[in-house]
Amino acid sequence: MSGNITHLKPENVWRYFQEISRIPRCSKNEKAVGDYIVSAAEGLGLDYTRDAAGNVVIRKPAFPGYEHALIVVLQAHMDMVCEKDSDKVHDFTRDPIELVVKGDWLYANGTTLGADNGIGLAAILAIMEDKSLVHGPMEFLITVDEETGMTGAFGLSGDMMKGRTIINLDTEEEGSIYIGCAGGGDTAFTLPVASVDTAEMECTPLKIKVHGLKGGHSGVDIHEGRANANKALTRILNIGNRATSKGLLLANFQGGSKRNAIPREAEAIVLFGKEEKEGFIRAARSEAESIIFEYRAMEPDLAVDFDETEMPDKAANKESTAKALQVLTAIPNGVLAMSLDIPDLVETSTNLAIVELDKEKLKVGISTRSSIKSALAWARSIHRAIGELAGARVEDSESYPGWKPELDSHVLRVASEVHEKLFGKVPEKKAIHAGLECGLIKEKFPGMDAISIGPQIEHPHSPTERVKISSVDKFYRHVVETLRALAEEGNYVTG
Repeated sequence: MSGNITHLKPENVWRYFQEISRIPRCSKNEKAVGDYIVSAAEGLGLDYTRDAAGNVVIRKPAFPGYEHALIVVLQAHMDMVCEKDSDKVHDFTRDPIELVVKGDWLYANGTTLGADNGIGLAAILAIMEDKSLVHGPMEFLITVDEETGMTGAFGLSGDMMKGRTIINLDTEEEGSIYIGCAGGGDTAFTLPVASVDTAEMECTPLKIKVHGLKGGHSGVDIHEGRANANKALTRILNIGNRATSKGLLLANFQGGSKRNAIPREAEAIVLFGKEEKEGFIRAARSEAESIIFEYRAMEPDLAVDFDETEMPDKAANKESTAKALQVLTAIPNGVLAMSLDIPDLVETSTNLAIVELDKEKLKVGISTRSSIKSALAWARSIHRAIGELAGARVEDSESYPGWKPELDSHVLRVASEVHEKLFGKVPEKKAIHAGLECGLIKEKFPGMDAISIGPQIEHPHSPTERVKISSVDKFYRHVVETLRALAEEGNYVTG
C-alpha cells in the first residue's frame, strides 16, 4: 500500500496527491483519473466540460467581489510516465504507486513517482475545493496524454476556454518561472529483417544486458551526458562483431520503452560460431569496460552482463544483422546544438529512445527536440535519411510547437513580484529544453499570456524520480498568492 503523506504541508495538496497515486494514469490510460477529476468537480458543484479526447475544463466562480477580475486558467496534465526497475513487480494498470518519504524528499518504491505532473494536478484539485481563496473567475484545464505526444492539447477546440491568462503547473525547478520551451516530434523506423532458422546451426547463443543507468527525462536531463543503454549496447555488439571472422547473428534487441525517457536498460541475444566465442567475448567485454570507464562519473552503477541463454529458433541473417547495427550506430543521440541566445540552454537534441528487434523487423523510436522550428525539421530529416538509406519505412509524428519567451508578459510580472514578496528573492526567468503544453495552447488560443511554475522535481521519467517536500508548500503558496494578486490589481480584462 502507498505510504500516508497527508500529514505533510500543505495537507490538501498531499491528500489529493496520495489519492491520485492510487489511480492508474499511464499515458493513454487516463480514463479512471479523468473520472475522478470529474467526480471531484461534481461534488463541489462546479461546471465542467469533458471533450472527446478526455481533456477536462472545470470552471470555478470568483471569490465574492471579484467577479469581473481577470479570468485565470490553471493547467496540468493527468497522465504520468510509467517506468519501473526491472526487478520491481508492479502493474501500472491496477497497483497504487508506493510512496516513500526520505527526509525532505518523496520517492516511489521502484517506480516513477508521478510528481510530474501529479503535484500540479493535486494543486489544482486543492484550489478547486478551497472556498476561502481570493481569486477572480477561474478555469482549470487538465489534459490527457501529454507525455506521449501532447495529443490531448492537440485535440483542444478553441472554444473550450474564455481565459487568456494561463499558469501551467508542469515545470520542475523551485524558485524559477519558465517562459519558453522546446518544440519536438518523434520519428519511427520499421526496417525489414531477413531471418534464418537456427535449429541446424552450430552456434553459441549469448545474452548481453546493459543496465544500472540513470535514465531520466530526454529533454530536462539530456545536457548531462547520461549514457543511453541502446547506444551502449550497439557499441558493444559492433565491436564484438568486428572480432568475428564470419559475423554474428542478432536474434533479439530490446531497449527503452518510452520515447521521452533516456533508456536505462537494453539487452540483446546474439549467435556466433563456437570457434568465435572467445574472440567475441574478449572484444565485447573490453568495449563494455571502456564504456563503463568513460561514464564512471555520471553512471557509477552502469553494468554489462554476459550470460548463457537458450537457443532461439530464428535470428536475423548476417546481412540484416550488419544493417541493423549500422542503422543504430548512425542515429545521432544527445545534444546536437546549444542555444546561441540563452546561456546553458540546449537548443536541439535527439534521443534513441526505443529499439525492438524480432524475427521480421527492427523497430526504432527516436524523439527530437528543438527551440527552433527549422532546426527541429533538419534534425528529423537526418533521421529520415538514415532510415531511408537502410530501406526502412520512416514515419514522422506531428510536431508540436515551441514557446517563444515573452519578457513583457503581464502574468510574468505579477508572479515575479509575488515571489519576491513571499520569499525575498527575484525568481529566475528560464526556458526549458522540454515540451510544455503552453506552446500548443498559445497556438490554439491566440493572445494567451503564459508562464509555467512548479516545485523541485528531480529525475522525472525514471524510478529515481523525487519531489522536494518543502518546495511543494512554497510552490502552492506562490500559485495561491499570484491568483490573489491578479484578482486584486484592478485589471478587469475577462478575455
